[in-house]
Amino acid sequence: MHPAASESASTPAGRAAGPAGTGPATRGPRVTASYLRYGAAKAGGAVASLLAVLVTGFFLFRLIPGDPVKTMTGGRAVSAGQLAEYRKEFGLDLPLWQQFTNYCGKALTGDFGTSYQFRTPVLDKITEALPNTLLLTGTAFVLYTALGMFLGTRSAWRHGRLGDRLNTGLALTLYSVPSFWLGLLLIIVFGVGLGPVPGLFPTGGMESGGKEGFAYAVDVAHHLVLPVITLVAVEYGQTLLVTRSALLDEMGSDYLTTARAKGLRDDLVRRRHAVPNALLPTVTLVFVNLGRTVAGVILVETVFSWPGLGGLFYQALSVPDLPLVQGLFLFFAAAVIVMNTLADLLYPLLDPRVAR
Repeated sequence: MHPAASESASTPAGRAAGPAGTGPATRGPRVTASYLRYGAAKAGGAVASLLAVLVTGFFLFRLIPGDPVKTMTGGRAVSAGQLAEYRKEFGLDLPLWQQFTNYCGKALTGDFGTSYQFRTPVLDKITEALPNTLLLTGTAFVLYTALGMFLGTRSAWRHGRLGDRLNTGLALTLYSVPSFWLGLLLIIVFGVGLGPVPGLFPTGGMESGGKEGFAYAVDVAHHLVLPVITLVAVEYGQTLLVTRSALLDEMGSDYLTTARAKGLRDDLVRRRHAVPNALLPTVTLVFVNLGRTVAGVILVETVFSWPGLGGLFYQALSVPDLPLVQGLFLFFAAAVIVMNTLADLLYPLLDPRVAR
């Protein structure tokens, strides 16, 4: 055998077996190490963001005008000594720096203090209201994400046609509508009744009371209709527009032209090739919206008197109930930060180039 041929034949085996090789045997560990560095950087950024939120929340809500102790007395005549006792009970008589260090120390251990108005631990109030928020915003999240992605995909694949123009026009219009205004409008038309349209749905709350079992589930679903419609109408447009834009960027790619040239059906090209490669921007939006789902939608819950985290936050602001406001603010921010971090960690699994 010619020496050059012998060297050529032995090279791949030598590279695969050698400790310092650069072939496939070492490619896996490099990708793993790169992903670990990428993940550590993202996790460190998330922790730094949470600490910044912790500090910001403490000082921000102390700028709210009003004396929480006087508000708690409900306008009753209270002596200066009693007010001083209240302030001492809640630690409001301490210097600001000491209040801050006490708050940070307790918050890092999961203790967000005691609510001024409810006289119960803040974490208990959050735990109590969280399922109601997840029911409302979780239902809306599933509906507007599915609707937005479906219509966004259809609009992009038929861009420039009448259906595309109608879809994008309606999405932009509803996306620009304030959620509280749309909610009030739906209450007037479908809750109270307007002209020939009778009141079909409850105007607020989560249940009518006095019902159990299946009747209770139907009653809650009846109360869900208007707030869910409000959230879906306002939020689906963003998902539609992001999905449409990402898919339009992919439609001129050479691999789609090759797929069509091989005789694949247009619908198959869209579902198996174009859509998966246009997912990255949509994944970001989905995770951000998922974080907002956990946080709740304050205005919608307030308009419909829904007993969730959003309504609780509005109620706490009116006092101001500082421990409850701070705890909810940190919880809301943590939900968004955690979901953003999960989206960042998912990126390299969808596109390995991100972690390089």
